[in-house]
Amino acid sequence: MDNLLVLIIVGAVIGVLARLLMPGSNPIGIIGTIVVGIVGAIIGGYLWKELFGNTEGVEWIGGIIVAMALLWLYRKFTYNSSGRRTAL
Repeated sequence: MDNLLVLIIVGAVIGVLARLLMPGSNPIGIIGTIVVGIVGAIIGGYLWKELFGNTEGVEWIGGIIVAMALLWLYRKFTYNSSGRRTAL
């Protein structure tokens, strides 16, 4: 249970950081931010460890990068070039 709580907290922080670093409007809510952050933390942390080996706790950088990529993909598939929401 402790790991789940830590994952949610770290995911929320990573999601918020990714939203703050992304230019433009972010049409995703707080739950979406947490989900993107958790997925980014898991995938980015794993990829960071695989690429750079034992990095002693800086895997969060990879998490932020992946979360930003996920936010970009969300915007790309949800909004068209005029800024209007498209139907999925």
